[in-house]
Amino acid sequence: MIKKYPVLFFTAASLVFLSFQASTVIASPDIAGGFWANYQNIKDDETEEDTYGTINSEAIILYVDSESKDKQWTFSSEIRFGPGGFTDPSNNSTGDNVVIHKAWIRYNLSETDKVFIGKSAAPFGWKTANFWPGDMFQAGYGDQMDVGIKWTRDAQVDLAVAYFHADDWGGTSTDSTDDNRHWGSKDTFRKVQTLVGDIRYPLTESQTLGFSFQVGKLQDLSEFADEGDAVTGDHQAWVVFYIGQFGNVTTKAEYIGLERDLPDDYAQAVSLDETIENTRAAFEVGYAQDQWFFYLDVTLANADTTGNDANTIKAFAPGFSYNYGPGWIYLEYLDQDGYIDRNGMVNEGDFTALYASIDYYF
Repeated sequence: MIKKYPVLFFTAASLVFLSFQASTVIASPDIAGGFWANYQNIKDDETEEDTYGTINSEAIILYVDSESKDKQWTFSSEIRFGPGGFTDPSNNSTGDNVVIHKAWIRYNLSETDKVFIGKSAAPFGWKTANFWPGDMFQAGYGDQMDVGIKWTRDAQVDLAVAYFHADDWGGTSTDSTDDNRHWGSKDTFRKVQTLVGDIRYPLTESQTLGFSFQVGKLQDLSEFADEGDAVTGDHQAWVVFYIGQFGNVTTKAEYIGLERDLPDDYAQAVSLDETIENTRAAFEVGYAQDQWFFYLDVTLANADTTGNDANTIKAFAPGFSYNYGPGWIYLEYLDQDGYIDRNGMVNEGDFTALYASIDYYF
């Protein structure tokens, strides 16, 4: 039989050997899951007023993590299924309510230095504490998850430098997941070739002052793009931020400045050939007591683009979370008088909603 099927025998023997070798190098993966859903009631929405709100945005989450036995290599991933996965099916890589929120391989260069390859968080400023109102007017500069390579150093002064080839998998996706709908679309443009840097200096044991920047290109995905010369736009942003912890009280503040020059052909076609500029500010205060956490997120944005006459827009999101054991319960309120569109422009427009959410992890 061995003579009759030498290739098959060799292949099977090789697989057995490789499986044995892998079992001596890689520890068994940790697999976990989760679920969340949300109740929303949007003010001045006739349907929601008539039905007393909607229970929606359900999602099942799968976590797969693994670490080599020598602790040098680590893998971490999060996959979300369902309309509550904070993805954008019209502009993501799957075309459905399925998204790889993160998937990275980490190599430990030392106890303090690490390299990440895959989709990971962009090291830029801080993220809001609330669950459903999200990044508000951080809008594109909050909870960014991009695809590339990142180096971090956790020391007395924390450092991070990253190169993100794009903001998602594939050639046209603009899906940055939790902080979505602020970096173009499959039919307009997307963020590519972005360099990000971050430094965090401890003022005291409980206070940190930081500075981040990002600079990169914008790829034209519109019908007007020149296939041989589509990467004609660029973007840049910086943020100065502060994080403080005083007993049970958490405080955060940041100031963001940004510019975007949209891709030439797309910008001319939609008459947005001026440089898009705006400044933003964000503040957060939180108080923790046992299983409770109370917080207030406030963000503001000011339009500095030539021809944009929008006033300074403001958003407020008070809320609290309660850790009931296997998950959290959230009650949050959002009130804003404007929004940031996919081009990064500041616009006026009122929106008010109440959210009640629950999640469970296993």
